[in-house]
Amino acid sequence: MKFILFCQNPYAFGILQPIVQVLKERKQQYLWFLTENLRGKFPFPQEQHTYNLQKIIDFESDVIFCPGNEVPHYLRGLKVQIFHGLAGEKKGHFKIRHYFDLYLTQGPYFTRRFNRLRRRHKNFDVIETGWPKLDVYGKDREKYSGEKKQLLQQYNASKILLYAPTFSPSLTSAPYLFNEMKNLAENEDYLLLIKFHDLMSPTLIKQYKTIAEAKENVVLVEEPNVVKFLLMADIVISDTSSVVYEFLLLDKPVITFRSNSRDKLWENVTDVRQLPEKVEQNLGQDPYREERRQIIAEYHPYNDGQSALRMVKAVEEYVKEHGVPEKRKLPFLRKKKMNRIFNRKKSE
Repeated sequence: MKFILFCQNPYAFGILQPIVQVLKERKQQYLWFLTENLRGKFPFPQEQHTYNLQKIIDFESDVIFCPGNEVPHYLRGLKVQIFHGLAGEKKGHFKIRHYFDLYLTQGPYFTRRFNRLRRRHKNFDVIETGWPKLDVYGKDREKYSGEKKQLLQQYNASKILLYAPTFSPSLTSAPYLFNEMKNLAENEDYLLLIKFHDLMSPTLIKQYKTIAEAKENVVLVEEPNVVKFLLMADIVISDTSSVVYEFLLLDKPVITFRSNSRDKLWENVTDVRQLPEKVEQNLGQDPYREERRQIIAEYHPYNDGQSALRMVKAVEEYVKEHGVPEKRKLPFLRKKKMNRIFNRKKSE
């Protein structure tokens, strides 16, 4: 079989890499497709990849794995949505855009929601597999423990705080927590890592760089895969971001600022002045330990590190049963949008 790894944003790399490892082990053909905005950002230059959509057309794939929201309808192959996060509260997470034949869900919460939508729309299928980005949790949770120890020694700190806000202008905490990040950095027992989303406002990034330049125990990290820092952190500070759920699945405490999640099974502050006190409290007492079990069971109960393998097996079996779609049927306006996004002049 032939597989395409379809990338539109840097976050796709860490999600798709475990799938690629499975494809290699199963001796399957694959090709990375990268949109032009990713030039110079691809972390695996030795891998077979292309920026040319025509090469993808000529490749005649059987399966297209997509962590993003769009994929051209005219490409051959089973179009598979594998998601780029776990934040079910975000606008658009459950929006059916009609580009995908199959949704591979992360856990029971997502599976139930998409199955309800499947019964309504009747033009896609749903299989629960777990999420490949989190396979490292099951396979090598201590992967960065040595680096964490070195960082703590280097900065003479005892705890790593990770601030990882979302980029959405209506949801991000970054404009409101700037002064509180400076206040947290006054505690030299803390090493404060700041990891921004790929799409975060450049103005806000520039503003936070001034903290890192002024305080030795503040580091603005630029590596695209946040999982490394989640594994090293002792606590995460965020907002309405998928990172919250990714970190909770490690069974460690989270603090959010004005999260719009319906059920907040973690510490959520609405007054910025509460933040230092709540950080200390959650690091010391961890008052939401029991509530995290609900999140783990519903959002991602798979701790075996085999989600990528389940995904590949699921699509292999699906194609064996249903065949390979030559293209995806779409309404005219959806086709027009795809043609515009991917610079195609034809209307079919």
